[in-house]
Amino acid sequence: MEFSDKQRQLLGLLADGDFHSGTVLAEQLKVSRAAVWKQLQSFITLGIEVNAIRGKGYRLESSLSFLDAGLINTHLSASLQRQGIDIAIFEQCDSTNRYLMADARQGVASGKVCLAEYQTAGKGRRGRQWVSPFGQNIILSILWRFELGTASIAGLSLAIGVAVIRALKNQGIADVGLKWPNDLVWQARKLGGILIEVSGETGGPCAVVVGLGLNGFLSAKAAEDIQQAWVDLKHITGQSSLDRNRLTAELLNTLFPLLAEFEATPLSTYLHEWRQYDCMLGKTVTVLLHNQKITGIVKGIDDDGLLLLQDTQGRVQAFSSGEISFNTALS
Repeated sequence: MEFSDKQRQLLGLLADGDFHSGTVLAEQLKVSRAAVWKQLQSFITLGIEVNAIRGKGYRLESSLSFLDAGLINTHLSASLQRQGIDIAIFEQCDSTNRYLMADARQGVASGKVCLAEYQTAGKGRRGRQWVSPFGQNIILSILWRFELGTASIAGLSLAIGVAVIRALKNQGIADVGLKWPNDLVWQARKLGGILIEVSGETGGPCAVVVGLGLNGFLSAKAAEDIQQAWVDLKHITGQSSLDRNRLTAELLNTLFPLLAEFEATPLSTYLHEWRQYDCMLGKTVTVLLHNQKITGIVKGIDDDGLLLLQDTQGRVQAFSSGEISFNTALS
């Protein structure tokens, strides 16, 4: 759905999270109260929850902080401001990763960024849907080109995880851990995920789209279809609202230098730090690999970023991929 001007105005009026009288809203928009109600109902499909209380009016379940390329730019590092970043922001798109993969096929240069207030077909690992109500979360993708082929980007998702943790720490968000290969967790609950997609030849230049999803705010209703423990930044920080423009800029401040230097930097540079955030070390897990399930104790990662798992016979195996589920709670 494309927003009408009236819908944008209505969201703007309600963005503060306070109650607004239906009569006043109708006067401000120069429409009937019935038209206001109809527009509010149209927001439901986007995961925008509106509270209606007789005598008080309407308010959003949580305040909104709209994405703005100009505001993001004001929080970028001086070097990135000089460099200039091409940022595309959509009210709604099917997938920010898919958008940039299409750009990659058209020859768009490294460094383009895509953000969305809402995705209709966002996905996580193994094609799962990424739940993300309108205007609440970080939905970010970056296009980057690497000259040395796909072999040169081994372990990139681990390095990206390190960069995201750095950005969160810079914003005062601590105690976030990493779950191999690409999840961000806090106290045993998933905060976000990284999805990397690649196109190009094995031995030649390739285009990579780095996708990042972070839960800013998820209501219980929006999250009722999520099949795992989850958490959002609102809960972690205790803040009523999230400055997504400032956080997005901080993520770009850490991700852009990493991507620019990755081909020329040994993976070991990032693995030492990754191990500090490893929330799986010593835990009993099950690795799902195709149709095979292997249970064991996590022994960390090796110098190539592979997961080390000690099975029930005491043998240690290394895994380059797989779905990990915990047999016991994280601590």
